[in-house]
Amino acid sequence: MSIKLVAIDLDGTLLDSQRNVSQRNKEAILKAKEQGVKVVLVTGRPLKGMLHILEECQLTEEGDIGLTYNGGLVQWTKTGETLSQITHGKEEALDVFKLSQDLNLPVNFIDLDTVYEPPYPKGKPSQYSKHMKALPYEPVDMTDLPDPFPINKIVMCWHEDELDEKIKEIPSIYHERYTIMKSRSNLLEILPKSVDKGKGLIQLGELLGIGLDEMMAIGDQENDLAMVQTAGMGVAMANATDRVKEAAQVITKSNDEHGVAYAIEQYVLN
Repeated sequence: MSIKLVAIDLDGTLLDSQRNVSQRNKEAILKAKEQGVKVVLVTGRPLKGMLHILEECQLTEEGDIGLTYNGGLVQWTKTGETLSQITHGKEEALDVFKLSQDLNLPVNFIDLDTVYEPPYPKGKPSQYSKHMKALPYEPVDMTDLPDPFPINKIVMCWHEDELDEKIKEIPSIYHERYTIMKSRSNLLEILPKSVDKGKGLIQLGELLGIGLDEMMAIGDQENDLAMVQTAGMGVAMANATDRVKEAAQVITKSNDEHGVAYAIEQYVLN
């Protein structure tokens, strides 16, 4: 079965340690596109947060698709038009805000256009603004939330060591209600239960008429695990976590050795 769609994570996968896309990676993506293969960047970021990468890789043309917010949002990259999305609501925002207070961690709510800042714990401002500079930040009063309050994802961004300890304290009921996972060492994401990158691939397949066995997914972190397990060919970066490597059929080179290009060259272009 030939590969008709390549799903590629960004940080630690397509981007090298300097957060750049190598020329070899760009060329491999372009060659795959020229062969009629769909190349889809799959990320926890909003579309605006990866637009410069899409443009570098020539993935903002007619028919190009992006899978953002860890699979919860499918959009045409050229126009930003939404093809499908799954969101939290006001009730979930209040529920996770209470959890953040119990954990004494800062929390942010993010929709298509804005990062909302509820009151942070004393002396603990969110570190999210260091990662997400593409969206404006806006204070929000948790005692007077608008209704509806559609939110694409919720994040807790704080120092890795303390965050990891706090994650252990999250009651199991929250894991039952939400998809909870780390996408970076200091970033915890809380998504609707029906959202992960694997489910996003299933949604893409239905929209495009492409079978999961015709897909390759390349990733490195815990939030990539579901798509690496879901795609017919799961590819782990050499710098991936052990769990992602164990789930993959193939381990490619690292993100500093053009690992994405190597996988595309070996299994798509050949």
